[in-house]
Amino acid sequence: MDDPRPEKVAIVAEVQDRLDGAQAAILTEYRGMNVAQMTRLRRQLREAGGEYKVYKNTLVRFAARNLDIDIDALLTGPTAIAFVDRKVDGSPGDPVGVARTLRTYAREVPALIVKGGVMGGQTLTADDARALADLPPREQVLAEVAGLFTATAGQIAGLLDAAARDVLYAVQALVDKRGGALEADAQPESASAGEAPVPASVGAQAEPASADEAPEPASVGAQAEPASADEAPEPAPADEGSDA
Repeated sequence: MDDPRPEKVAIVAEVQDRLDGAQAAILTEYRGMNVAQMTRLRRQLREAGGEYKVYKNTLVRFAARNLDIDIDALLTGPTAIAFVDRKVDGSPGDPVGVARTLRTYAREVPALIVKGGVMGGQTLTADDARALADLPPREQVLAEVAGLFTATAGQIAGLLDAAARDVLYAVQALVDKRGGALEADAQPESASAGEAPVPASVGAQAEPASADEAPEPASVGAQAEPASADEAPEPAPADEGSDA
């Protein structure tokens, strides 16, 4: 800066802070606009969450260079900057709403020309600024994202509920199965007189029958039990022609 007067230094510092802290900054040329048109534009931008400020190009250039932002090509003609700052409550501003307001106003007042801007430390061309105006509003994007998360959370909750039910059924089935196996493997108690024995599971040793009950018939291939004393075995037939 050739003439570092205090007021110029202060303006450079102000622009630098505004560029550094803003969500976005859109540069415009306002040549040919009257005071009433500028006042109306400022009011509309304020409602959209922006602030419209006029600075000399040389001072804006110094401020941008201090931040390593190259916007020299945009600093031609009378320049006004629409800053998109954070709101009073600390929530982010809406660069899309400000860009859309500028585009709409430029259609009504052709003297307003959007030249480009800065967003996230990156330079925006005029086409970039126009594309920014075509994006959905921040509130709509947040609502869509919130809806996505809500749907996903509901799906996850449903899956967890289903999984919990499946685990519960599986545990109950395992308990029933293990309970049956434990009863089968347990050592059986002797049956009391007059009570029928509980059938043993397959492969388990059969319980002895009580004195009043007849033994179960042996399976095929098992050794036959001896007959009782009252039942004598039939004599074998004598061979014909044998000697007496």
